[in-house]
Amino acid sequence: MTEEEQARQALGEILGRYKKDRKNLLPLLQEVQTTLGYLPGKALQEIADFLEMSDIEVWGVATFYNQFRFAPLGKYHTVVCMGTACHLAGGRLILDALERELGIKVGETAEDGNFSLERVACIGCCMLAPVVVIKGKIHPKMTPFKVEEALMPYRQSTEDASSSREDRKSRT
Repeated sequence: MTEEEQARQALGEILGRYKKDRKNLLPLLQEVQTTLGYLPGKALQEIADFLEMSDIEVWGVATFYNQFRFAPLGKYHTVVCMGTACHLAGGRLILDALERELGIKVGETAEDGNFSLERVACIGCCMLAPVVVIKGKIHPKMTPFKVEEALMPYRQSTEDASSSREDRKSRT
């Protein structure tokens, strides 16, 4: 079964648990994102059809709340804290350095699917400011100069996986 077929099946199961009532829009969006990792356009259309709403109404609600994503997260989801402590300690400079280093902007995922970048209001590690979290691992007291160093193990992991796949292909 392809990934798209699995997503369609999961969406069907989710819709089956809800009544066709507009008040279920937010819980539906939340459950679909939890299950699929993001809100694909096709899922938004199916939710709109199910709730007998226009596509634009569903899209308007989904884009109003910053909790919703419209692209899958990267393997190494990178989060930059921009709370007061982190912002004052240079969070914007770190965010700029990550955008340059990863070649993506906030809210985007790299074409190879390895990295995604998100900015959040607060992580809750103010004493460690500024903070970056990469795949759940906290990188405290970050500076723009440490960005490349922080990304190195994750990049190495993707390179190792890529070369391993190439080795297997060349043997067959």
